[in-house]
Amino acid sequence: MSLPDAWRAARPPVAGLHLDNAACSRQSFAALDAAARHARHEAEVGGYVAAEAAAPVLDAGRAAVAALAGMPDAEVVFTTGSLHALDLLLGSWPGGRTLACLPGEYGPNLAVMAAHGFARRPLPVDGDGRASVDEAAVRLAADPPDLVHLTAVASHRGVVQPLAEMAGLCGELGLPLVVDAAQALGQIDCAVGADVTYTSSRKWLAGPRGVGAIAVRDELMQRLRPRLPPPDWVSSLPVARRLELGEANVAARVGFSVALGEHLALGPAQVRARLAEVGRATRTALADVRGWRVVEAVDEPSPITTLAPLDGADPDAVRAWLIRERRIVTTAAGVERAPLELTAPVLRVSPHVDTTTEELEAFAQALAEATAASRGDGR
Repeated sequence: MSLPDAWRAARPPVAGLHLDNAACSRQSFAALDAAARHARHEAEVGGYVAAEAAAPVLDAGRAAVAALAGMPDAEVVFTTGSLHALDLLLGSWPGGRTLACLPGEYGPNLAVMAAHGFARRPLPVDGDGRASVDEAAVRLAADPPDLVHLTAVASHRGVVQPLAEMAGLCGELGLPLVVDAAQALGQIDCAVGADVTYTSSRKWLAGPRGVGAIAVRDELMQRLRPRLPPPDWVSSLPVARRLELGEANVAARVGFSVALGEHLALGPAQVRARLAEVGRATRTALADVRGWRVVEAVDEPSPITTLAPLDGADPDAVRAWLIRERRIVTTAAGVERAPLELTAPVLRVSPHVDTTTEELEAFAQALAEATAASRGDGR
């Protein structure tokens, strides 16, 4: 069975056309069943006993995150998602409060950075918003920040950042590299050995909502200073355990761990290659749809296609029409996604490995109809 057929067969039939995996992908039967079995086990023996029994599955999930991040010796902590992971990290940061990040940084990340008192310095980028490694080398060497934060693939645009090159540069300069892989893990190669990599479950890895993970190199982990509980209360607990303290949806963590195992079993390289192929097909199919401009180059190695509106097209209205009239799910991304860079809302299309050429052609036709209907001009 081909990769697209295997991926689709492993999931419940889709109700319409799902082109929104950059927001939330579709879970497999195996991930759903594993989470449900754990929830039932909690009802049978109690939540804490069930959590102890699930330890091997959760440990396998942690190991999978570390492997996909190229950090086999890192400690991995489950979180409720990517934003929670960044909040835990910056709230526990042991050093100074300056960081370098992209001008197109995710809006909620910027809010977390500000809340923890971090001063931002922009990384140099080209016209596509991609980090310029040579210019960054000069700037970072001349005035090094306390850390470099790199969002490997943005929320508002499918441009893949030069992750490996930036990891090499930060290593040469002795700068901690923190990678936001929320949109990247599962669609591009993130095994670059950063100092910190954090991610969510629900996007390209197709796990449940409400769970994520952060992988931290051991040396840095030992220097973190978690806010709660105070260290003199729990001095015997390891730092990673302190970060993970608190209420948790263990069933979701179990489902995430199973989804990670499925991703590894399919072959991450094969998945990435197929997603890049789907991205090329999507941008080709949408290149001539009236009212929109495809932002990414056709060969950008990402499945995400961003459509910038022309002639008054309204991403919010078009998204609503597509759901209501065709049961097609996309994302309307507002300027809050990247408030330092994005100047107008865009429409984001993000198919997974199972999307067919016929479905993309049908979507292109539906998009044209939705655009005309939203403007009320019949064009």
